[in-house]
Amino acid sequence: MSSAAPSPTPARRLPLAGVLRVGRPSDIWFKPALSVVVAVGVPNLTLLALGRLDLAMYTMAGSLCALYAHNLPYAARARALAWVVLGMLASVAVALVTASLTSSAVVLVAVGALLAAAQKALCDATRIGPPGPVIFAFISSASLFAPQTLGQVPGHLALAAAAGAWAWLVGMAPGLVRPHGPERRATARALNAAAAYAEMFVETSASAAESAETSATASAGRDRARAAGAAAVHAAWQSLFATGARSEPRRALERLVVRAEIALAAPADTDPGRLRSWARDLRGTGPVPSVESASAADELLGVDAERAVGRRPLADRLGPLLPLALRTALGCALAGYVSLALGVGRPYWAIVTAASLYQANITLTWSRGVQRVVGNLVGVLLFAAVAPLAHLGPAALVLCCLAFNFGAEALISRNYWLGSICVTPMALLITEFTGFQRPGELMTDRIVDTVVGALVGFAAAVAVTNRRAGDRIENALDTVERAREHTARLIAAERPGPGALEAARRGLASALVELRATADAAAGEWWQRAVPTERVLLAERTGHRTLATAVRRQGLHVLEGKRA
Repeated sequence: MSSAAPSPTPARRLPLAGVLRVGRPSDIWFKPALSVVVAVGVPNLTLLALGRLDLAMYTMAGSLCALYAHNLPYAARARALAWVVLGMLASVAVALVTASLTSSAVVLVAVGALLAAAQKALCDATRIGPPGPVIFAFISSASLFAPQTLGQVPGHLALAAAAGAWAWLVGMAPGLVRPHGPERRATARALNAAAAYAEMFVETSASAAESAETSATASAGRDRARAAGAAAVHAAWQSLFATGARSEPRRALERLVVRAEIALAAPADTDPGRLRSWARDLRGTGPVPSVESASAADELLGVDAERAVGRRPLADRLGPLLPLALRTALGCALAGYVSLALGVGRPYWAIVTAASLYQANITLTWSRGVQRVVGNLVGVLLFAAVAPLAHLGPAALVLCCLAFNFGAEALISRNYWLGSICVTPMALLITEFTGFQRPGELMTDRIVDTVVGALVGFAAAVAVTNRRAGDRIENALDTVERAREHTARLIAAERPGPGALEAARRGLASALVELRATADAAAGEWWQRAVPTERVLLAERTGHRTLATAVRRQGLHVLEGKRA
C-alpha cells in the first residue's frame, strides 16, 4: 500500500445559480414571527410609555431569545430557551463590563470577535438551530460599543433578564393549546418524506430499464430522496427523544415514525397514500392515528433501548468545530479592524456581517455571503423609503421596528436574503432608539460594513482550512460499518433479544444520516483530502440494503396485511 498522502482537492467553482432562489416558506413561519412581535413589542411599548426608549437595546437582548427553539417539544423547549436566555445574559454581561472598562476600539473589536467565535461553537455544538449565533453576535457586538459605566451594568442586565423571562413565557405559551404540536409536525414531515421516496422509487424503477443513463439518473434521484427521508425520520426521533414522560400520544407518534422508517427500508411494499393520510391527520389537535400491530411491543422496546443511550459530551462535540471557531474569530476581528481603518463609526456591523457568513463549509459560506450582501443592500434602500415615516415620532419608530421583526421571520425561511431585507432597516432603526440620526450617514456606514464584513469574512474562511472534515468522513464511515455489521449479526441470530434488532436498525439508520451530513459538509470544503465519494455511496447503499433485510427479518409492514 502506498504511503503517499492523498492530494488535497482544489478550490471548487463558487456557485451563483440558485443562491438567490426563493423557496417555500417554513410550515411554522408564523410562530417565530408572531412570537418575536409579542416578545419585543411589550417591553418596547412599556419603555415608550415611560419615556425611556433609550433602554430598548437592553430589553431587545432578552426579547430576541423568543426566536429560538420553535421546533423543539415543550419540555425540551423550556430547557433550551432557559439556556438561550442565560447565554444571552452572559454575552451581554461580558460586553457591558468590557465597554465600561475601556474605550479602546481595538480591544472592543477583539473581544467582539472572541465572543462571536464562542457563540458560533456553542450554537453549533448544541444544535440550537436557527437563527443560530447571529442574534447573539448582533446583541453582544452592539453592547460593546454602547457608552457604559460599571454602575449601570447591573440595571441594564436586569432589563435584559426581565425581557428574557417574558420571551421564555411567550415561547412556551402555545403549549397550553397544542402540547404535542412540535412532535406531531416532525412526525408528519417524516411520513411525507417517506411517502415521497416510496413514490419516486416506484416511478423510477419502472423507467430505469430504458437506458443506462436513465438508470443512473433515477438511482441518483432515489438516493437524494432516500437521504431526505432518512434525515426527516432522524429529526422526528430527535424530537421524540427530547420529550419528557412518554404519554400514550407520544407512543402513538413513535409508532408512526417506525412506519416511516419501514417505508424507507421497504418502499416497494409501501402505500404512500396511507402515509400522507396519517400526516394530514396529525394537523390540528385531533387524536393521533392508531397503528397498533402485533410487532408494536418489540418496536417500542427498540425505542426504549435507543433512548437509554446518552448524548455525546459537549467537549467531544466542540472539538470538530475548532476550525469554524477560528474562522469566525479571525474573520470578525479583521472585518472590525478594516472597518475602523476606513473610519466607519460602527465597526460592530462589520463584525456581525462576518459572523453571519460562517456555515458548514466554504461553499455554503460563499452562498450566505452573496445572500447577505444582496439582502442588506436592498434593505438599505427600504430604510431610505421608511425613514421619513419612522421619524414622525417614537411611537412610529417602535411600530416600524415591530413590522420589520415580523417581516424578517416571515421571509427568512424562503431565502436568507429576503429576511435580510427586513433585518437591515430594523437594525438601522434600533440605533435611533437613543435619538434620530442622519439617514445618509447610517446608510453609508451599513453599506461599507456589509461589504467589508462579507469580503474579509470570506477571505478568512479560505485562509483557515478545515482539515478535520476528511477525518470526520473516515470516522462516519467506520461508524456506519460497525452499525451495519452489528445489525447483520442480529439478523443472522436465531433469537435476537427483545427490541435488539429494532434498536440496531435504528442505530444504523442514524449513522447513515450522520454520514450523509458529514459527506455533504466535506464536499463543499476547500484544500483538503478528496472526498471518498464511491466509498460513501457504497456504504450508504449496503447500509440501506441491510435496513431492508432487517425489516423483512422482523416481519414488519407499513400496512398490516397489505401483502400476503
